[in-house]
Amino acid sequence: MDNIDKIEMASRLKKVKVCALDMDGTIYLGQKLFPFTKAFLEGLEEAGKKYIFLTNNSSKNAGDYYKKLTGMGLSVDRNQIYTSGDATIEYLKKLKPGAKIYLMGTNNLIEDFENAGFRLAEDSPDFVVLGFDLNFTYEKFDKAARLLRKGVPFIATHPDFNCPIEDGDMLPDCGSLSAAFTAATGVVPKVIGKPNQEMLEGLLNRTGATKDSFCIMGDRLLTDIRMGQNFGILSILVLTGEAKLSDLENSSIKPELILERNIDLLHYF
Repeated sequence: MDNIDKIEMASRLKKVKVCALDMDGTIYLGQKLFPFTKAFLEGLEEAGKKYIFLTNNSSKNAGDYYKKLTGMGLSVDRNQIYTSGDATIEYLKKLKPGAKIYLMGTNNLIEDFENAGFRLAEDSPDFVVLGFDLNFTYEKFDKAARLLRKGVPFIATHPDFNCPIEDGDMLPDCGSLSAAFTAATGVVPKVIGKPNQEMLEGLLNRTGATKDSFCIMGDRLLTDIRMGQNFGILSILVLTGEAKLSDLENSSIKPELILERNIDLLHYF
């Protein structure tokens, strides 16, 4: 990036009040905090920037991530963590508070839905909701497919096909299960998480930011960077996670700023 671009980027970042930060691959990798992350977050605060952590992973809730981040030595508030599960709950509350839900997800996602006032039901639910269900079974698949064929609306917390884990391996994620349901029923779900509008609206509502005063940093083109591109929000790609520079060559999804590490953003303040 040349000097003129740096000046222009610094001017844009001056307007930013809130940074949305993806977690795995951006703040830490697996169970290891990047050694520069603490200094990065401190630098944001010194520059007068607020930040919120976000994730599409609905197998864990904000409480899980709060324990993980604080366990890594970060000083964060639980309200600074926003998941696709949170966004899905807020979306459904607007449609029908206290609705009956056939929910496929982890115990922590189930707990969040119950705490939000939804009733879990297998018979005559108002919605079928699919999260990143680590205890998925054929019985659940069959039950939900029958409900979808009867016309029950289908909601998926996020679109990710796979979830990266340690040693470069992956677990089939919510998007893969969604595709199986679509193959079996012809029903395409309403998807909530990144890069979709409902996730963005939830983040803006949570932080009180506007699009012009908001930026998103992450390591994935298809979710983090696409959300920024789709909605005119400053998007920042870091190369500490999934995406590599070579991925950009044939991609229509382009970040507005590319950094080796999260802390490199501080050079522009």
